[in-house]
Amino acid sequence: MRRVAIALVHFPVLDAQKKIVTTAITNLDVHDLARSARTFGCSDYFLVHPIDAQRELVGKITHHWLEGSSGKRIPDRKVALALVRAVPSLADAYAALGGREAIEVWVTAAREVAPPISLADGRARIATEGKPVLIVFGTGWGLAPAVIDEADQTLASIRSATPSGYNHLSVRAACAITLDRLLGG
Repeated sequence: MRRVAIALVHFPVLDAQKKIVTTAITNLDVHDLARSARTFGCSDYFLVHPIDAQRELVGKITHHWLEGSSGKRIPDRKVALALVRAVPSLADAYAALGGREAIEVWVTAAREVAPPISLADGRARIATEGKPVLIVFGTGWGLAPAVIDEADQTLASIRSATPSGYNHLSVRAACAITLDRLLGG
């Protein structure tokens, strides 16, 4: 089985008008994606943000759980938050995994942005020998086109079986569902 890591990108992402923006890091995203990453055996969880103050916030949150009283009170959370790595760019996440040529980058989206592979096909690929996989999730209204264009694969979006057409999961829920379908038992 391949090594799998995840990244949550805060820049470059889109706003509702499809302009490239930077979104803010949330405490819930730090915690919940780390817990999903640990549950499903991911090696790393990269929070991608270009602003020093936002990465420092991640450092304060993780320090509190790794070194502070909360890590003693809830050791399971401490284990999950040990996966968190705040980086200024996706290029830094690639470098931490051995460089862009050493990994496969798979992007996610709530809407179809490129011809996708199914999560079942992704699961089968992860089960084989090959390069480590970095699964990239976006914030805001989704990843910027440049991020999607440089990816090796686009994963099929998560859809309901109901005919409503409503599709607006939180990134926390989308990450957990995606990881369960790719890596779950």
